[in-house]
Amino acid sequence: SFVGPVGLAYLPKLFSDSFGFTRPITHPDVSGLNKKQLQHKQVNISEGKGDASGIPAQDRVQMAAGALKAMSLTENFAETVLIVGHGSSTVNNPHATGLDCGACGGNTGEANAKVAATILNEPEVRIGLQTMGISIPNTTVFVAALHDTTTDEVKLFHAGNEAFTMKEESLKQIQFSLKLAGETSRRERAVRMKLTKGNIDRKVLKRSTDWSQVRPEWGLAGCSSFIVAPRKRTEGLDFKGKAFMHSYNWQKDENFAVLELIMTAPMVVTSWINLQYYASTVDNKKFGSGNKTLHNVVGGLGVLEGFGGDLRVGLPYQSVHDGEQFQHEPQRLNVFIEAPIDEMSKILAKNDTIKQLCDNEWIYLFGMNDDGKVAFQYCGDLQWEMI
Repeated sequence: SFVGPVGLAYLPKLFSDSFGFTRPITHPDVSGLNKKQLQHKQVNISEGKGDASGIPAQDRVQMAAGALKAMSLTENFAETVLIVGHGSSTVNNPHATGLDCGACGGNTGEANAKVAATILNEPEVRIGLQTMGISIPNTTVFVAALHDTTTDEVKLFHAGNEAFTMKEESLKQIQFSLKLAGETSRRERAVRMKLTKGNIDRKVLKRSTDWSQVRPEWGLAGCSSFIVAPRKRTEGLDFKGKAFMHSYNWQKDENFAVLELIMTAPMVVTSWINLQYYASTVDNKKFGSGNKTLHNVVGGLGVLEGFGGDLRVGLPYQSVHDGEQFQHEPQRLNVFIEAPIDEMSKILAKNDTIKQLCDNEWIYLFGMNDDGKVAFQYCGDLQWEMI
């Protein structure tokens, strides 16, 4: 149609898409919704009649307690607590989900953040949490947010009662802090993207709407470690975007249930991410998807490189290489956990899948002592050596 007379009608659309004013294809998250509907889009966790929708009231308290304990956030609550998911915004990118949340199945974390904030703001849930030793002040408000990792913008979502209880002064301060953090992060990332001249902010933001851009962001290229310890251990340190971090205090972990959750869920997910980047770097021809500029999408299922061959798996070459050098150094994940090594051994013995990951050195596991120093290395078969 583009080469026929009717194709001339597409010229305005082609023009606006080319200059980033519009998207070539509507984002699936907003497809079919008008501006007013998008502004009022909320989650509904109420149980439906005769169906499986919603979340039972008794389950909400357990979910809230589990989430707070997993984050070691059970006391000293701030007036405003942000629950932030992450996602990306790119166009003409068949591998866009590779820049979204891996733990969310390649989706953004928006829905998760909204559900968590809604549950934690419920008065009935807070009453139930008090019986479990978690007391959230009435003045505390949980706010859902989404971090766009391509533009480093953070969008706050207002739903339910929080729109009325969050103080205007607090909102302005948070928005100012997020804006400042975004500007700082964009400048740090600009060096890696070789954006050193002109309006850096504008250039970074433009990458999210440029349909010719093969490297809108670097995603998790460079990831090499996972640190599970109290936040004070890493506060002020610059890991150059190479570390996953999970705030955890083992002294508050009853029966080490949270430690087991971390080792069987986040530790596994981070190993998946690390190994995908690892494989796509060491042998992109076999384990990656090749040259992104040659990709043809097939039935919404995958991509071909060129006009034939097999569907390609893994990450494109442009996701790990900037045209001159690799942006991901292929290292197997180093996991540092501040917790008793005896308890970690019990969890490994109980869960053969993660024991195999460690025994076969797909990940390297280290134990930190109570001073925050790396003191032990797991050497297989439930044995540790002092380092």
